[in-house]
Amino acid sequence: MTNTNTDTNTSTPTKTPPSRMADPGAFVPELGEVSAALFRATGNRSVPRKTISLVQLRAGQIVGNTYLTVLNTSFLRKAGESEERITAVASWQDAPYFDGAERAALALVEATLQPAPHGRERVTDELYAEVAEHYDEKALATLTIAIGQISFFIALAVIGKPQPVASLADEQWDRG
Repeated sequence: MTNTNTDTNTSTPTKTPPSRMADPGAFVPELGEVSAALFRATGNRSVPRKTISLVQLRAGQIVGNTYLTVLNTSFLRKAGESEERITAVASWQDAPYFDGAERAALALVEATLQPAPHGRERVTDELYAEVAEHYDEKALATLTIAIGQISFFIALAVIGKPQPVASLADEQWDRG
């Protein structure tokens, strides 16, 4: 598959290279079940869906993956999130747009995905306590699963390099 997109700077069609691998779900059909179970687990409403999408957008930014960044940006837009908040996720630490719970969640995903300074834990007791101030036990477990969910998809996204899409219904993998 070669997608034809329009370059926003020149308005000329550009060819998007094919993904590196064909749709992994075609070879491992259990992937759909795992994916659905993770979406159900994070959709229990103990953590706002917008917060989960903010966290997952930040994860995509941390690993430098266009697929995850475009997808989660689209989720946030469809949920009515402001462009200021979406844009500011990359610099959330000094942005005025996020409440304490969102800041704690963003700090948690950063600590989980980025290397810790030598000799330190990634998630310190202080960070865990800060997150626990904003989330009860169920919400903290859900937030942890949401970070695990995006980590699961990071492997597929950076190895397989699916096409950037604004919806999971869009064709993102080559059909092989």
